[in-house]
Amino acid sequence: MSLPVHTALRLALERARAPKTAPPTAAAANPAPASTPVAQPRPASAPRPPRPVPATSATPTPRQPRRSSAPAPRRASVRITDLQDLAAVARHLREEQARLEAEEKARREAAARREAERHQFSRAVGPVTRLRDRNLARLRRPLPPPLPVQHDLDEQRVLRESISDDFDVSTLLDTDDQLSFRRPGIGVEVTRRLRAGHWSIQRQLDLHGLRVDEAREALGEFIRTAHKNGIRCVRVVHGKGLGSPGKSPVLKSRVQRWLVQKHEVLAFVQARPVDGGAGAMLVLLQPVAPRYS
Repeated sequence: MSLPVHTALRLALERARAPKTAPPTAAAANPAPASTPVAQPRPASAPRPPRPVPATSATPTPRQPRRSSAPAPRRASVRITDLQDLAAVARHLREEQARLEAEEKARREAAARREAERHQFSRAVGPVTRLRDRNLARLRRPLPPPLPVQHDLDEQRVLRESISDDFDVSTLLDTDDQLSFRRPGIGVEVTRRLRAGHWSIQRQLDLHGLRVDEAREALGEFIRTAHKNGIRCVRVVHGKGLGSPGKSPVLKSRVQRWLVQKHEVLAFVQARPVDGGAGAMLVLLQPVAPRYS
């Protein structure tokens, strides 16, 4: 059985201080004559223990379960016989104490280093305000998809301003040789200046070769786009009807009827001979209202 270190040290000190005497031997206590040999007594053999008789009962003895893990190793005992052994034990204890202190110091330094690394970000960025809800951020709600308001308005306006072929335009035209048109409130001076070329022609639409439905859709889209882009004066070429049956223009009266139904049109007149004559019309559009931001 191993003893604690302090107990072993105390016993070793006591043994070192005690006088060293040799124990008396049996031959010195009882001297025998040299000529007569002394018979040594034969040690009696110890009696053997009786063998256990196996049990004859029907119930077998349960076996003890074997240990799954090996027993812990026993600590070696310290044997001290003199002062040199005691000094060696003391030196070993000092070394063990120094090793334990070094390990403790290294563990404290590692813990301090881990703590410093854990707070390195907070020291670098400064004070941090925690969010009210952990792991949650206040994100802006996604905006709804934009609505094509202007596109819808344009389509509604197209439906409201659908051009009809049954519209009677004869009462709205000026009874002159060219059958010009001007909106109510527009003076005769406007049509005269338009016929004289006061406004330069900025866009042109040629309806040659188009059927009636195609020409109507093309004219409506042309007038709407030109007005949106701020165009004031355009020319619409409808032809003189030289290639049509009866040699009469087919689209001329229809173009006049369609232009009267477009609210973007302020006035129109027959073009001058240099601009197409009886086969074309000069159209004056309303100015675009300025937008204030």
